[in-house]
Formats: sequence, structure tokens, C-alpha cells
Amino acid sequence: MDLQITTLAERPELEPQLWSTPDSWPAFMKQDPAANLFYPIVGTQYAEFALVATDRTEPGAVVARAFSVPFVLGGDELPDDGWDGVLWRATAARRRGNSPDAVSALEITIRPDLQGKGLSAVMLDALRTQAARLGFSELLAPVRPNRKHLEPRTAMADYAALRREDGLPVDPWLRVHARAGGVIDKIAPRSMVVAGTLEEWRDWTGLPFQQTGDVEVPGALVPVHCNADHGYAVYVEPNVWVRHSLR
Repeated sequence: MDLQITTLAERPELEPQLWSTPDSWPAFMKQDPAANLFYPIVGTQYAEFALVATDRTEPGAVVARAFSVPFVLGGDELPDDGWDGVLWRATAARRRGNSPDAVSALEITIRPDLQGKGLSAVMLDALRTQAARLGFSELLAPVRPNRKHLEPRTAMADYAALRREDGLPVDPWLRVHARAGGVIDKIAPRSMVVAGTLEEWRDWTGLPFQQTGDVEVPGALVPVHCNADHGYAVYVEPNVWVRHSLR
């Protein structure tokens, strides 16, 4: 593959393909309301923080994308609200005219037919390079471990601590970050929150959501709490904060 990675600022004509390119995200993951603070305006407000990968042998075809966002951290402690919290802070900084002092990765998405070929590591390296080029000393990342959904009842802290014999994380995505120089900082216990009516959850998952209690949903890192008496369900996803030093 003859890969070309550019910013959306350099290739604005590729923005429509960012959203039409197939992905493998579970349907419920696209219902986080905090996402509306970023994705609708990425081309106008955050184009330097959006990376687009194309294959020169397929002109105009997006094969991967990677997003980051600048925000005001205001100290060294990383927020417990992780992914959502970064977006709220980024929005507040932009609206108030405050200068960001940190940058966080948001997403790396690889076209499904190209997954497992090492592109995630390439895109992560590109995010690191771009963050450094924009003047940041580190890239933060509220990482969503890609095998955690197979162990939804395991506490995230316990899962993130699992190691192979070589000392690297058991989880493949955490392992990619570790090999790139990332260091686990802490757990973000409420990194993403998705709430919906029971009918919405049935539509997103194809599951009945009829009884009060925890429901294991394919692709979810932890069970979704269903309250049948009051007609809603809430998913609170923990992530793993990773720091990438760029110096």
C-alpha cells in the first residue's frame, strides 16, 4: 500500500469521505452526545487536528482517519471524564478564547478490510508527529482497549494491568500505545456516557432490554445498566489514560 497521510486542512476535499468510509464501531458508540461538540465542526475548527490516510493506488479513497483535539487541562491531573471531558474542555476553551495547553487523541479508525495490517500504529505515530509539529510536548489519549469487550465484567484497572511475559499489555491496542512510547497514567472511569430509552437501545443493539439490571452488549467494554421501570438504559464506559511524551 502506498499510503499518504495529510491533515484535513491540506486536503479539505476529502471531508465527505471521512464520514462515508465504512467502519466497525458498534451503533451505540455513535450516540455519545459529546461527539456533537467536535465532529460537525472538525473541518472548520479542527482541520489541523484531523488526519486522513489515502492509498495513492486508490485516488480519493480514505483508508484511515485519526482525530485529536486541543483543550485546556490546567494542571497535570487527567480528568476522570476522559473522552467526553476532553471535548467539553475543548469547546469551552474555543468559545472563551483560551489557549489550549494540551492535546488529546480522540479516535483512530481503519477501514474494516484493512484492519490487522499495522495501520493503527502508523496513524498513532502520525498523531504524535502532528501534535509535536503543533507545539505540544505530549499527546494524551483516553484509550479504548480493543479486547476489553470480551471481558465486560472485569474492572478496567485490573484489565489494563494484565501483562504478557515480555512485560507488554495483554490488550493489543494498549500494546500498540506502549510500543509507541505511551505510558499508562490512570483510569478514566466515566470516559463516555451514552443514555437512551429502552426502544433506542433495542434499535442500537437488537437486544430486548426488558428487565432491570446489567445487560452485556456486544462491543461494550462494561455492561449497560437497564432501568425497565423508568424506561431508560445508560452505558458508562471507562477508558485508560495514556501519556505520550513528544520530547
